[in-house]
Amino acid sequence: MKRCYLVGMVCLLVLAAGCSGPAEQETVEENMTYGDLAGLVRDAAAYAETAGKDAALAEFNDESGRFSQGAVYIYAYDYDGTLLAHPYEKDAVGTNRGNWTDVRGLPVIRIGAHTAANGGGYIAYLYPAPENGSIDESAGDTYVPKIGYVAPAGETWWVASGVYLSEAAGPGREPYPEPVSAMIDLVERGAAYGREQGAQAAFSEISNASGRFVDPAGHYLYAYDYNGTLLAHPHLQAAIGTSLIERQDPFGMENIRALRDTAQSGGGFIVFVWPNPEQDNREELKIGYVLPVDETWWVGSGVYLSEITGEDTAFP
Repeated sequence: MKRCYLVGMVCLLVLAAGCSGPAEQETVEENMTYGDLAGLVRDAAAYAETAGKDAALAEFNDESGRFSQGAVYIYAYDYDGTLLAHPYEKDAVGTNRGNWTDVRGLPVIRIGAHTAANGGGYIAYLYPAPENGSIDESAGDTYVPKIGYVAPAGETWWVASGVYLSEAAGPGREPYPEPVSAMIDLVERGAAYGREQGAQAAFSEISNASGRFVDPAGHYLYAYDYNGTLLAHPHLQAAIGTSLIERQDPFGMENIRALRDTAQSGGGFIVFVWPNPEQDNREELKIGYVLPVDETWWVGSGVYLSEITGEDTAFP
């Protein structure tokens, strides 16, 4: 017998995939490295070039096809945001998802299209984890980080796939890659320090570039109030006391407002775009984690996508 395993991807409200059973699905997704994910997508793009667009889209729409591996499969969009292929939700093919955002406001499809148009590469976003065999995009508290890979498949369209951050194989995946686990620990320690030592002591320590909240890898803590005013930062001393709530990234996401909203709702993960000083301050996707300290301020930190994939993922 086959069971229905509902899996989450960026494309659709609810995605249903048939697979042979839990063991098969877990083997495919849990053993897939980021390199494997990239290889799958590049193979799909190469197939599209060889077979032609119509034949490739027919293959990508086939749940028993060579590019559907249970919870990991290929989907396709054109550069206007129209879904061209998805093996488990054919009714949505032909609809436009160009303005779809994740629960924190990240415009995932537009970022995927931009990345594909510039040669392809990794992306990150939030999407609901399966709960009791189903996906619910309206359930904001179920969103968790995913790593995707996109590639151009022709002049007018692109292909992609993705895996949950906690389920891709590799060193430090219990439950997250080491930089992400370290980031979570940093934020938790910072929030606890603020509650125990008080705001002023915490602001001083957070703003100390050689203090306890800057780790050997250069990750750091920052603090804001709920109006978006920067309260403490080890590298942006001149901006302390300034409200950054209206700041927008190149894709139009108001990332400080989104970070604030995440903290105000109890904290957790968020993916946003931020300049990477290690990449000439080019914009790059960053997986962040924030927590409220009290009713007046919150703390956060982040890890650039390139730290997880090991590849340059900054936007050109």
